[in-house]
Formats: sequence, structure tokens, C-alpha cells
Amino acid sequence: MENEYKIDLNCDLGESFGNYTIGNDSQIIPLISSANIACGFHASDPVVMRRTVALAAENGVSIGAHPGYPDLQGFGRRDMKLSAEEAEAMIIYQAGALQAFASEKGVKVRHIKPHGALYNAAAKNSELAEAICRAVLAVSPELTLLALSGSEMIKAAEKYGLRCACEVFADRAYNDDGTLVARSIPGAVITDEDYAIERIITMIKEHKVKSITGREIEVNPDSICVHGDNAKALAFVTRIREACGREGISIKPF
Repeated sequence: MENEYKIDLNCDLGESFGNYTIGNDSQIIPLISSANIACGFHASDPVVMRRTVALAAENGVSIGAHPGYPDLQGFGRRDMKLSAEEAEAMIIYQAGALQAFASEKGVKVRHIKPHGALYNAAAKNSELAEAICRAVLAVSPELTLLALSGSEMIKAAEKYGLRCACEVFADRAYNDDGTLVARSIPGAVITDEDYAIERIITMIKEHKVKSITGREIEVNPDSICVHGDNAKALAFVTRIREACGREGISIKPF
């Protein structure tokens, strides 16, 4: 008999490039159910993309494209004022590159999740959110958009008849409106493992999370994200799996 609760556990990966190594991909991938793989704009390079796809395929992990702004220096976390047309084409370009590597390994790209500043901007900007949805549909109508629970991206996906999954964060604090607290603000990134686990279980079972001011926010989690560049990413993923096991929560791709 299936457990009453189930959740996808995803991580942003494949973010090394050139001589720079970021994250613990080889250790994290066997522990997650979905991998969001960087596509060369905010991080990664063709060799890293290819290797990360291969690792995910070998471990039976669902593969997603993780497109971002063309901003290697800022890791895609600086805002860029792109037009809707530019954003749309940029996502198609990056997802198409990842699809080629997935095809080589005989697997499919299952979802698209925007990265960093692009993700945060689209959470509030309906025009950008709709451009992202059009891009996803252009790549393949079978794809799922993975986006912030309650955001403009989820609303746009519903408008376009696009499959979507709602994402919550293990390692990020929330504003009162359900958006993520800017990384420049103290407390935006959560490092306390016990606190992270406690709030994740509450989000899954009670569909709520406390904002940085203590306000209770409603969430509808299909997937938990752990940022691969977080120094505690491996510890978070390991402990989330353990906690979900104790709480009768199945970890499966959304």
C-alpha cells in the first residue's frame, strides 16, 4: 500500500564549469528523485552537462533543464531586464542543448525549472512568466514547468494548459507574500539542518510555512528543492530522505 504522503526531492546540479567545481553532484544524485541541470548560461559547460546527464541517467533520476540568465560572473543571480522574446528564445536554446545530451543517453528531459534571478523575477512578473511557459511549450508540450508554489509562473502555466509542479525550498526563507527572501538579506539562506527538516515536514503534511517575519503562508508542495551550491546541500538531502522515511513520506519524481 502506498504511503499517504509523497514528494519529489530535487536539486540544482551540473553547475561546475571549466576549472571551477561547484557542489557534490556525484554524491547527491543517487539521493534525489529529480535533477535540475544547468545549461551553460549561468553555470556549467558542455562537458559538465554531458557528465551530469549521464550521472542522472545511471541513477534513474528524472532530468530537468535549469536555464538561467547569461551571467556566469553573477551565477545567474543578478537581475537582467530582458524582453519577453529574449527570455523565451534563451530558454528554448538552453533546453534544446540539454535535450541533445539526454537523447545521447536514451533518456528524456522531463521538466524545466528557471534559475536564480530569472526564477525570482518570473514569480512576480506575469509577462515574463508567460514567456517562460511559451518557451516550455515550444520545446515540448509534454514537459512540466517546475515553479515556485503560488507564483505567477504557476498561474501562467494554468492559463496555457501547461503541466506544472509547485516547488518549495528547504534552504531558503520566505517573504510574507510567498516569494523568496533576497540573498542579500540576513537569514535568507537557511543553514540549520534541524530547522530545515522541521519546516519541510510541516510544508508536506500541513501545506504551510512560516515567513521570515513569522507569518504563516500556504504552500502546495509537489517538490522540495535543495540548492546544489549550498555548503550543506549533501547533509540536507541526506537528512530530508531520512526524515521522510520516518514520517511515512515517499520520495518520487513529481
